[in-house]
Amino acid sequence: MSSGVQVKKRLALVLAVFLAVFSNGIAIGKAHLISNALLEVVQYDIEIKDIPHEIKRFEDAIAAVKIELNKIKSQLPSDSPGELSAFIDTHLMILNDKSLSSLPKSIIENEKCNAEWAIKKQMDSVVNQFDQIEDQYLRERKQDVIQVVERVIKILLGHSNQVAVKNKEKLTILVAHDISPADALHFKNHKYAAFITEGGGITSHTAILSRSLNIPSIVALQNARTLIRDNDLIIVDGAQGVVIVNPTREIQNYYKTLQDSWGEEQEKLQRIKTKKSITKDGALIHLFANIEVPNDIISVNASGATGVGLFRTEFLFMNRQDMPDEEEQFQAYKRVAEAMGKRPVTIRTLDSGADKQTALNNKKISPNPALGLRAIRLCLSEPKIFMIQLRAILRASQFGNIKILFPMLSSISELRQTKLLLERAKASLRKDKVKFNKKILIGGMIEIPAAAISADIFAQELDFLSIGTNDLIQYALAIDRTDDAVSHLYNPLHPAVLKLIALTIKSAHKYKKSIAICGEMAGEPKLTKLLIGMGIEQLSMHPSHILRVKQQVLSSDIKNMKASVHKLLNLNEVDKIETLLKRINQLN
Repeated sequence: MSSGVQVKKRLALVLAVFLAVFSNGIAIGKAHLISNALLEVVQYDIEIKDIPHEIKRFEDAIAAVKIELNKIKSQLPSDSPGELSAFIDTHLMILNDKSLSSLPKSIIENEKCNAEWAIKKQMDSVVNQFDQIEDQYLRERKQDVIQVVERVIKILLGHSNQVAVKNKEKLTILVAHDISPADALHFKNHKYAAFITEGGGITSHTAILSRSLNIPSIVALQNARTLIRDNDLIIVDGAQGVVIVNPTREIQNYYKTLQDSWGEEQEKLQRIKTKKSITKDGALIHLFANIEVPNDIISVNASGATGVGLFRTEFLFMNRQDMPDEEEQFQAYKRVAEAMGKRPVTIRTLDSGADKQTALNNKKISPNPALGLRAIRLCLSEPKIFMIQLRAILRASQFGNIKILFPMLSSISELRQTKLLLERAKASLRKDKVKFNKKILIGGMIEIPAAAISADIFAQELDFLSIGTNDLIQYALAIDRTDDAVSHLYNPLHPAVLKLIALTIKSAHKYKKSIAICGEMAGEPKLTKLLIGMGIEQLSMHPSHILRVKQQVLSSDIKNMKASVHKLLNLNEVDKIETLLKRINQLN
């Protein structure tokens, strides 16, 4: 590559440092900018006599969006990612919530203002509440609220919610503030090569959709619609998180070569889909999938995953005023268990807190949610609600290979209280003569330093351990990776983090208990050889990452890596760790 190309590529990479999340692949195409209706909202006063008309206009807009979303859902192609249907359901739930469907009408009446301003004002209030949430996945649900409100405002302003396609003959790259699940449907029907959004984050629905659609994307590129003009020629390098605007012919040719190579790589990955994930020296590594809603099973099956290593249950509790009853929860868990058959399904009990926007949000918001009443602590403080979930999981256990995973354990007394409630749930089902798997396995998430240090004790009382690396890293390093001021310090290769992981693995092996990783480290191919070399037996990740991780497993020889991994774990400087890791990844 010429020096000119190198310089330009370096400049692009400097910009990429600030990007939140990106997905693999390379796309070259013309930019198509989508307007943001929220930016067009202005406030104006209305007469008292016009209030009924304004409220009617608001109600009609809400009804119109409901019709739109239901129509889109009914027309989903059979090959659409399972996430699309689930996300549209979520948007319908948000639309039906009183905070958006009713409260804006009170604002219209009290402030004598236009409907657009009323729902925008109410949205800002709801979004502010989401911003107080510590959990990243739940915090980013605010983007769903914003997307729903934008659809309503577009109706009020007389705009279309359809994504216009300027040129169907050429590949187009969408550049938008955000992409809703409904908008994503158009990726199946038109030749969109990639998309770039200003909003979203690592766990936003936009990022999840980008992975499931398997197209290049850059999520959370701030000011993208300011830096990129309509019809600009763009290169999106999803592998490096690079966006190049109006590249030279030389740069275009270079990336076309990379594009061809990436396509060939995808074909190679598909060939190993049905292969068992076994290292060269014969070690079987289980590759499981993380799921958030039952419809994710479609993606799980398509990925070749051999089980579900983490089934988040928060979706049942979000965006509603009431609590999900036992039957609703049972049906959701049963659906996944039956779909997976004999393959394991690890269901994590509610990982929420008093700061979350759930029906449990009846307590005073903690001044520091990360250190407050959340996860297993909240469940133990609400035993009746916890018992309902435990009974539902136990009932579903007879329909598949279900395991129970308890989040954020910090002490053995906490675990014993949890086990006691589980036994009471079992006893209540026996009394009601309801069948369940009496030998159901229970595990604990190791996601705070106290749990990792005490892993030896937990391993004696649990059937398996699962390391939640996302929280473990944040708590160990005192870093919120969503905070731009400190996110650059978030590093899974920090020696303290690796020592905590190694300590947990050692404890699990000592008592012959299975050990898994279900955080983002599990889905990072560059870390695969290190993790299995440390003794990890199970990796659970987003389904889209499984084939790349499997590729690394198949090329690994644990015995050959053992000495290098041991040396790496004794290093105390990140730079030296990264250097040695590169050498380990080159070993075959």
